[in-house]
Parts: sequence; C-alpha cells; structure tokens
Amino acid sequence: MLLPCLGIDSDRFWSGFESIINNFTSRNNELLSIRDDLQSQIDTWHRERKDEAFDASAYKQFLKEIGYLLEEGADFAVETANVDEEIFMQAGPQLVVPVKNARFALNASNARWGSLYDALYGTDVISEDDGAERTGGYNPARGEKVIAFAKAFLDDACPLQSGSHSGATSYSIKEGELCISVGDEVTRLIDSAQFRGYQGNPASPFTVLLANNKLHVEIQIDRHSDVGKNDASGVKDIVMEA
Repeated sequence: MLLPCLGIDSDRFWSGFESIINNFTSRNNELLSIRDDLQSQIDTWHRERKDEAFDASAYKQFLKEIGYLLEEGADFAVETANVDEEIFMQAGPQLVVPVKNARFALNASNARWGSLYDALYGTDVISEDDGAERTGGYNPARGEKVIAFAKAFLDDACPLQSGSHSGATSYSIKEGELCISVGDEVTRLIDSAQFRGYQGNPASPFTVLLANNKLHVEIQIDRHSDVGKNDASGVKDIVMEA
C-alpha cells in the first residue's frame, strides 16, 4: 500500500530487494563469522589474564596481531549518491533496531521527535533558582521558566515580523499563511516559507508545523489541557524534530 503512494514500482522494489539479499547474504555471513572469531579470541585473552593487572600496551598489541586493530591508512575522501537527507543533511538519532520487532521499530521511528517542554523541565538547562526546583510533582514556577525559554527559542528559530511568540494569543491560518495574534495586532513570520502545515480548523488549529535548518518544530495547541489552559495562546507543548 505504501509503495504506490511514494511513486515506486512494486516489482522494481522487490526485485531490487531480492538482489541485495542474494548479493550480500553470503558476504554478511562471512563477516559475522569473522566477528565471532575475533570476539572468541578477545574473551580467551581476558580469561587467561583475569588475575593479572591490566596491561594496555600488551592488549593493544594483541588486538593488532589478531586483526582487530589495523594501522591507520592515508587520508581519503568518498562520494556517495542517492543518500536520504535524514542521513547526509540532518543531524539526529539514527537508531538500528530489528525490523521484526514492531515496538522497537516504532520507538526508533518516533525517536526523532521529542517534547521541548519535557526536555527543559527535567534537565539543568532550566535553573532551580527562585523556587524553580525539580520536585516530585509539577512545579508551576519551573513550568513558567520552561515556557519562557521555549517561547524565546521560537523567537530565535522562527521570528515574527513584530512582537514575540511569548505574547501570542492565537495562531490561525489565512490564505495559506500563518497569522499570529499579538495583543491587538496580527503579525506573520519573517520568513513565510518556515510555515509548513497545520492540523485542525484553519481559524483555530490544534497543531502548527514550522521548519528551521531543515528540521521541524510542532506547536501543539489545546486550551483545555493542564498546560494549555494557562497559556495565552493555548500552547500545551512544543515538539522538536531532532
């Protein structure tokens, strides 16, 4: 079902996949066998010396002798075509998981997105001064600092023509453009191309998608949520693509 949506011919895809399996399975098995042999030799080396003081120099020499460590070669450069932007242009997590484990694969797919509010609240990016300690429950004073930091980030990453995201009272979409109400004024992004989409009613979306440095920022809006009901624009979270 997915391939037609991507404009990829099914027969060509599966033929290519079969070719990869046929061409590389035997070589991959050879490499796995070499890895097992190296690991076995390393395990034996450690077991035979378990009662001795660790000798880093001798260990390094041993690793060279079995081919685990190689001499550094001359500098070189490579060129690779047909590589996805997520690998060669975008910085972010690149997790390797067994595709047959659905939960692992799903977690890996979602790993590139995370809550900025959660990340700030739980780390020392936000100081614990002035009553903003990380307590067992939710600390409103710390929450205010988190929101102020996050809105300042939006001002830096996706600045407005006038005003600040911290003063926004609503986000809406008119004629394909993102409009932000700040006080009695309606302003827009300095770079309108940073607006990439929305979910919900254009007059009152529940998600606004922005982009900066080829990565996306999702403003989540819910005026009935615990966080959103205390925010002038109803923002409950800012979710970052990493």
